[in-house]
Amino acid sequence: MATSKVTTASFDADVLKSSTPVLVDFWAEWCGPCKSMHPVFERLSKKYPNVKFARVNVDSNQNISMKYAVQSIPTFIMFKSGQIIDKMMGAVGAPGIDMICKKHSN
Repeated sequence: MATSKVTTASFDADVLKSSTPVLVDFWAEWCGPCKSMHPVFERLSKKYPNVKFARVNVDSNQNISMKYAVQSIPTFIMFKSGQIIDKMMGAVGAPGIDMICKKHSN
């Protein structure tokens, strides 16, 4: 499953109303670590069909990042049924994304 771009307009429907776990990557164009994590995030989205992968550009969707207290990027937040069930900050690499997905993809 490919990653989807989520905006303020689609966040509720795509993330909060999903019964499937959704891993959201909060990122920005100017962020070097975010750019290095993008291919990892894309690759692992194919490995975990039971997890939705979504990306939120913090610059164009500031209200979402403020609502979830995203203060450093990249930040990865796992949502399920509208609730935050896990959170990781920084360029955690494939092992970090792998760990959070294994933990919540059952």
